[in-house]
Amino acid sequence: MKRTLSADTIKYSGKQIKLCGWVNSRRDHGKIVFVDLRDISGLVQVVFTPQNKVLYKLAQELKPEWVICLEGKVKQRPKGMVNPKMGTGKIEIEVQRLEILSKAKTLPFSVDTPGYEISEEKRMQYRYLDLRRSRMRRNLIVRQKVIRFIRDFLQNQGFIEVETPMLTKSTPEGARDFLVPSRLQPGKFYALPQSPQQYKQILQVAGIEKYFQIAKCLRDEDPRADRQAEHTQLDIEMSFVSQEDILDLTERLYTSLVKKLFPKKRMAKTPFPRISYKEAMKKYKTDKPDLRKNKKDVDELAFAFIVDFPMFEWHKQEKKWGAVHHPFTRPRTNDISEIKKNPEKILAFQYDFVLNGSEIAGGSIRTIDLAVLTAVFEVLGHKKEDLKKNFKNYFEAFNYGVPPHGGIAPGIDRFLAVILGEPSIREVIAFPKTGDNRDLMMDVPSEVTNKQLKELHLKITKKK
Repeated sequence: MKRTLSADTIKYSGKQIKLCGWVNSRRDHGKIVFVDLRDISGLVQVVFTPQNKVLYKLAQELKPEWVICLEGKVKQRPKGMVNPKMGTGKIEIEVQRLEILSKAKTLPFSVDTPGYEISEEKRMQYRYLDLRRSRMRRNLIVRQKVIRFIRDFLQNQGFIEVETPMLTKSTPEGARDFLVPSRLQPGKFYALPQSPQQYKQILQVAGIEKYFQIAKCLRDEDPRADRQAEHTQLDIEMSFVSQEDILDLTERLYTSLVKKLFPKKRMAKTPFPRISYKEAMKKYKTDKPDLRKNKKDVDELAFAFIVDFPMFEWHKQEKKWGAVHHPFTRPRTNDISEIKKNPEKILAFQYDFVLNGSEIAGGSIRTIDLAVLTAVFEVLGHKKEDLKKNFKNYFEAFNYGVPPHGGIAPGIDRFLAVILGEPSIREVIAFPKTGDNRDLMMDVPSEVTNKQLKELHLKITKKK
């Protein structure tokens, strides 16, 4: 007999079905044993009576989180026993066969609550149990629906999804790289991508005028609130476009997405406001303002674009200039002497996308003039000879006809956290890491064997 999901049982009144799943709870009422069976689709109530003594005795042994398989008849619940809070609350399964597939120890915490009351470290240590709770399952299902909608929307707009490499070159882009030693090229290293920045720009040189990717980005950053070592972003790059073209595409995407997948949400204002960085800092004292009329209203979505960012920012501690976004952003001037002489006055074609006080995307029009790009890197403290070495691909590829282009990279995790009302991006990621980049379930980072180190021509030196 083919398995039926719990949510579909209401379609089979009076018929025999087969169910498989976890024991969510067991209740002994007089001579009747009730079990709520849980699977990916939800819950359904199954019933055991003393008429079948062997089956009834086996049912009394069932414990929470045991994995079982059963066959039975779908029956309407007696009057007064209907549960309107359950999607299957009008029916129950009269069990005729039961098989215990797997037993479970007592869980370290309950999985039938939202889980906020449990320490995050313990939840992450037992993530395979934490994901059993309905809230977490909902989050993963919504995540999948959002990504599918994005893919369908962009493909209908003529975009091509292209995967870019995970093993790439270490370059000075802002954050610290994760390095991967090469076994076949001793003493040399790959870097995991902070973003597909260089690849997506080279795809524009290659003539892939509308590119997107659901991309993994990895950054070896110091612990920060609501950040982790890896995150997922929607990566978009387009040729022959203006800044307004990119903002318009983004607005249409998110407006359509919210209307389709989150119809109960209300957008505070459309079209989305365009606010200059200067105005935002002056009026709201932040570059990611929360524009909701009622800050406590979780169903209100206040999208906005922050534009006209400064190109550079002064890092007091390091006593040097840094890029507000990244070096590949196009300054609002091509005057190289002005860029070098007055970096504090230079604005850029860069923009952020904010939602309810959170930055959920950043993007820019890119620099295609190598002289301007060189000047930007020089302001950031890099030497010309190092640039041609580190960005050899740019200096080579951009000599073969490069179209004007730009893009934006919305964060999938942060958008989901905001729209689902979650306190952290870790609530919408299946297997997240802690703020200090540890995976408590897999116990990583971890040590490796001396044999592995020798193969990689590495040696560990420990501090005395």
